[in-house]
Amino acid sequence: MPGRSAWLAPASLVAGLVLWEVLTRLAGLPAFILPPPSAVGQRFVELARAGGLWRHVLVTLLEILAGLGIGVTVAFALGYLIAKSRTLERVLAPYIVASQSIPVVAIAPLVVIWFGAGTLSKVMISALIVFFPVLVNTVVGVRSVPADLRDLLRSLRASRWQTFAKLDVPASLPVLFGGLKIGATLAVIGAVVGEFVAADQGLGFLITLNRGLYDTAGVFVAVFLLIGLAMLMYSAVSLLERRTLRWRNGPEA
Repeated sequence: MPGRSAWLAPASLVAGLVLWEVLTRLAGLPAFILPPPSAVGQRFVELARAGGLWRHVLVTLLEILAGLGIGVTVAFALGYLIAKSRTLERVLAPYIVASQSIPVVAIAPLVVIWFGAGTLSKVMISALIVFFPVLVNTVVGVRSVPADLRDLLRSLRASRWQTFAKLDVPASLPVLFGGLKIGATLAVIGAVVGEFVAADQGLGFLITLNRGLYDTAGVFVAVFLLIGLAMLMYSAVSLLERRTLRWRNGPEA
């Protein structure tokens, strides 16, 4: 039943936390190895009261949003051009694939050297990791538009802009949103990787700092906040998808 299924996720989360608490207590593990959830919650309250935690969250969130915006914009524009030109695809494909064959962890130090240790380098790393999945989904989405619809607009003498706005974008949106969902979660990874390399603020920096202090509970606090940001980004894209594609389910949706 729909009502019962809505409680499955919260119930499983509570059960997992209770099991974690019980196992750590029974095993007698030191807090620096695996703290119980109660210790993580207590550490969260301490960091929140200190006042610096929300500054780190805000810094990372801004890096994620900026990286996602830049990555999606560039990927969509280039993906649309590639979808329209096989020649351009043959020219750019080797470079695009080569850029994705290198782990972002290996590229991150170079990006920091090129763009500095400030916010810009984290934004660029986040944009780089978002770029490829959105690009691929853009190409697939635009090329999946039915040919008969293109012929119809051509017969109506629609301009290129009208074809783009009235056909290409609406018809490819379901596929585009799939890439955007992936990109929204990957943007979090990109921002944190950049903060691992060089940063003096952000959740990635907080993880590095607490790891050096053997404050494992503090590390868990930052990790859980990152999970929350990723879920927030994914949920926001899902909500936008439902609102934008409401027409697919008819007026009653």
